[in-house]
Amino acid sequence: MGWARKLKMWGFISYLNSPELVAGFQRCCGLVPRETRSYVSRNGLVHANGSGRDGPVTIHRRKAEQVANGTSRAHDSNSNYKSASSQYETKGEEHHRPLYEVRNWLFYFLFVTSATLGHEVFYITFLPCIHWNLDPFLCRRLVNVWAVVMYIGQVMKDILKLPRPSSPPVVKLETRVDAEYGMPSTHAMAATAISFTLLLSAQERVKFPFELGLIVAVVLSALVCLSRLYTGMHSALDVICGVLISAVIMAVSYPYWGTIDYLQLHNPLSPVVGVVLPLFLSYKYPELDHYSTTRGDTTIILACCSGCSVGYWVNERLGLTFDLAGPFPVTLPPLTLVALGLGVARFLVGLGMLVLTRQTVRWASLRVLCRINGASVSDVDARRRKEIEVPYKFSTYVAIGLVNSILVNRVFVMMGLWDLGNSV
Repeated sequence: MGWARKLKMWGFISYLNSPELVAGFQRCCGLVPRETRSYVSRNGLVHANGSGRDGPVTIHRRKAEQVANGTSRAHDSNSNYKSASSQYETKGEEHHRPLYEVRNWLFYFLFVTSATLGHEVFYITFLPCIHWNLDPFLCRRLVNVWAVVMYIGQVMKDILKLPRPSSPPVVKLETRVDAEYGMPSTHAMAATAISFTLLLSAQERVKFPFELGLIVAVVLSALVCLSRLYTGMHSALDVICGVLISAVIMAVSYPYWGTIDYLQLHNPLSPVVGVVLPLFLSYKYPELDHYSTTRGDTTIILACCSGCSVGYWVNERLGLTFDLAGPFPVTLPPLTLVALGLGVARFLVGLGMLVLTRQTVRWASLRVLCRINGASVSDVDARRRKEIEVPYKFSTYVAIGLVNSILVNRVFVMMGLWDLGNSV
């Protein structure tokens, strides 16, 4: 009986991890692959004939080139390497159309938009917006949880090295993370952690209907999770494990959130730990036998957390944190056109400052590091080397975190966009 249960459980896990389940979900949502016939020509290209009126198309044979150059390695087991070239058709340099058909545009826009809610770029704009327009306390807590969850998820990916769903039968809508592994889904982890951390933390600070907030948190995290199936980037097992891992991390850490806040703001060693620990973790990120975006993305997240952590500590020393003034929970003022206009103005000014900071520090750090290491700034492969990628991304996003937490709000005050009467 015990073996029978184990076999049944293993079969269920295999079912959740199967690409057929992902492909079935895509078909139910109106995303279906186009049928093609292909043959190999003398020049080493794959010619594919689609079912439509378009003529022959060509696709470069990436794996054949790897074998010819002697660069084919164990990473080929990751299905993304096999499918990255198979999702698009190209006719010379002119024609470019995807090898899939969208039959339900509502689901397409819903899930593609939802997928962006789990991208690092979204969080790097959404979290500062919380700081500028609601409460820096909430931004600080969200950044801390985001960094912990994402680091654990990214490291687990590169240790487990489990492939993403294979294509075919899955249609893949994203190509940037082709070289990344699948288990667990960090989109699902981040969406779950951010949504429910904001829900649990906001109830301490502001008055709002908790039931409504719970519905919003569930819906947003569910949309991001389902979008990973729709885009073909994760199996159901990847997504479920991502949600469960985030839930465990939050459950274990929740009792200590208040203690971490206090130490982060008041401990004299806080800025040292806030810089040294993230930088150490960035350099000691697991090594792979091929380049992956995970190390760079993880460095960006840790650097943002580092810069914000030091910035919030400095604000506490300066005696102005811009946090909401109590007693808590406070009642938020009504959303008027004037308040909305001020919020939009703060967002645009703040975003402009962050973009300017990113471009300036990135430009300078890249040139200094490339000069030190004897590399060209235009050499993409050189920029991917750890001794260049980690310090230039870390310094760039530490600067962004510092500007966000220290300078932006003070510029708002100078421009009359921030009322110090509601802050401490």
